[in-house]
Amino acid sequence: MQNKTLNNLGLLLVRLLAGGMMLTHGIPKIGRLLGEGPVKFANPFGIGPEVSLIMAIFSEVVCSILIMVGFKTRIATIPLMITMLVAAFYAHWNDPFGKKELPLLYFAVFLGILIAGAGKFSLDSAKKP
Repeated sequence: MQNKTLNNLGLLLVRLLAGGMMLTHGIPKIGRLLGEGPVKFANPFGIGPEVSLIMAIFSEVVCSILIMVGFKTRIATIPLMITMLVAAFYAHWNDPFGKKELPLLYFAVFLGILIAGAGKFSLDSAKKP
């Protein structure tokens, strides 16, 4: 295999794994939104916990799926990076570094995808008619 093909396979694996693992954080939040009673969620921008939760669900579910299939990949990383910075420096501000580490690691991975792009094995690189 050529080096370029291996790089594209690596990008595919990173996209699938990071996006898939992020879904495990986003999908349970849907239940929190649909649950009974008031929504209890961080409100870092003062727009209300419900709207903040919807924004987190959008980034962690919708943007993760977009990254996994490689569609509008670079744009889809931006909401996820913002969400991960909010998680690290707002939601876990008073927690030890071990709690901040996971969102910062996700941030780093999504920053790498933003820089590198989706690679050849993505909808972004599909031939246009």
